[in-house]
Amino acid sequence: MNKAIILDRDGTIIVDKLYLNDPDNIEYLPGAFKGLQRLRDAGYIFVIATNQSGVPRGIVDLDNLHEIHRRIDVEFKKQGVEFLSFYYAPYMTDSGHPMRKPGTGMADLAAKDHNIDLTKSWFIGDKMSDVESGHRAGMKSIFIIGTEDPKASDFKPAELECNNLMEAADFILADS
Repeated sequence: MNKAIILDRDGTIIVDKLYLNDPDNIEYLPGAFKGLQRLRDAGYIFVIATNQSGVPRGIVDLDNLHEIHRRIDVEFKKQGVEFLSFYYAPYMTDSGHPMRKPGTGMADLAAKDHNIDLTKSWFIGDKMSDVESGHRAGMKSIFIIGTEDPKASDFKPAELECNNLMEAADFILADS
């Protein structure tokens, strides 16, 4: 079975533009490419799991969403990093849909699609719903410091709070 890194998208690998709808506005976060290259070299595979409530709100067009994911995929492939899948949950925040984080739907689907051992895998994101999704799926989780205060959450804390994917990679590699 594979060990994986399941990553949130906005605020984790790219700058969170709040309902990103224009593929020309993608901006990569510092440390994203190098951090994932190091984890790739340690044998991890990668998938994206992103909540996208902008779709049902009519703010994010599905064609644009797919183009954003295609462009992210192309840029990371240029750096030798491949995302095996881009999972997204196009549901409202209050929907309670199991695919929407903190539910485990996207992690469960990734495990099934890519033969992932979730107990040997990590979930990384900038929201406590990412951390909780990972924990509920039996994974370890890392919180990327951004706009959300993790101490204001009722969810169990992440194994690490850090500033970027380079710091996350250092922690994961030291933990292995």
